[in-house]
Amino acid sequence: MHRRLFLTTIGATAATPAFARQTPPRDPNPQIDYRGFERLTGNVRLLRAGRLLPFARFRQLAASGDTLLLDARSETAFREGHIRGATNLPLPDFNAESLHAMIGAPERMILIYCNNNFSNHQRPVPVKAAPLALNIQTFINLVGYGYTNVWELADVVDFNDPKVEWVAA
Repeated sequence: MHRRLFLTTIGATAATPAFARQTPPRDPNPQIDYRGFERLTGNVRLLRAGRLLPFARFRQLAASGDTLLLDARSETAFREGHIRGATNLPLPDFNAESLHAMIGAPERMILIYCNNNFSNHQRPVPVKAAPLALNIQTFINLVGYGYTNVWELADVVDFNDPKVEWVAA
């Protein structure tokens, strides 16, 4: 019995790639903190799970008061088409100053969507690999910069549906 457990453990360890078993070294660049990113991602996971909105509720909140509908796609993609009322700040441009200028108070409600919320799978919303969907990165970044009132479109919609109110340049 002990031999079987030992061999199972050895087999499972051997099946795990060597890089996955190693503790990552500290980044030599003090301005990059992968371990901090991992902690932040883990902390955000449960928050995000409770912040996914069906399309009807998403549109209702987008039309209310001081809510910011944020599109973090590239400026080019945004110009090619976006949900009416959205404001563009591309994810690569996120930093404390640009977010504060765009959002203001950290408690302001922010709604986000990305390419993977659309069934069209064409410019300007080509689908991305699911683990790399822009919603995930945008949500993590906003929370990491202190904006915790973030809500995300959960559904997949067709931008040709009039209810989406897609604006193309």
